[in-house]
Amino acid sequence: MASEALTGKTALVTGAGKRLGRAIALALADEGVNVVAHYNTSAEEATALCREVEARGVRCWPVKADFSAGEYDSLIARALELTGRLDLLVNNASVFHPNTLPDVTFPEVVRDIEINAWAPLVLARAFAQATAQGKIVNLLDTRIVGDDAEHVSYILGKHALAALTRMMAVEFAPGVAVNAVAPGLILPPAGQDETDLAALADTVPLQRHGGPDDIAQAALFLLKSTFITGQVIFVDGGRHLREYPHG
Repeated sequence: MASEALTGKTALVTGAGKRLGRAIALALADEGVNVVAHYNTSAEEATALCREVEARGVRCWPVKADFSAGEYDSLIARALELTGRLDLLVNNASVFHPNTLPDVTFPEVVRDIEINAWAPLVLARAFAQATAQGKIVNLLDTRIVGDDAEHVSYILGKHALAALTRMMAVEFAPGVAVNAVAPGLILPPAGQDETDLAALADTVPLQRHGGPDDIAQAALFLLKSTFITGQVIFVDGGRHLREYPHG
């Protein structure tokens, strides 16, 4: 399959300071990509990430934007002011709050859809308008094939982003390709450790959990590809092939 080198390109990675965003940013740097590292509250982590990125011989700019305050509206323009160009966009930033159907509120749904789906759309739209040729990768969740009864507003946002991924792939063609990666058991939620992941290994056909590099490599594959758009790669050991209505 045809692929293109990423050396010399510039990427905006949202939520780049920690977890999957950090792994993707470092993988891009290893490919010779300059990185705009978006963060909200993780200033220290984003600064540390930029040091690691620049140690790889490329540039990195930490940029703060609070998506809950609508600051995604200006993020592409701010990134372009810093870099002069953007070739790649990785929509990784999201929120993950617990709620169930009996207790979820409308403001919670609005909040999570705004951050998990609307902000990526606004960023992608501005990116497509500013970039003649580019690639976008959205981060979804393997549970878009079912549900997550303990995180209702979160999964609604991810379902919306999955639909938007397909719509954007058509709308922004031929200049911009839009794809997605859907992680499964990769990292434990905040406050938990890998023992919590290991306890769920029997829900995965491959009987183990993955790691952040699995997601980063899938994102790189899509960002390098020359003839793929509108696709979702499930990086979950096959978990999406099983029905798991409550988790």
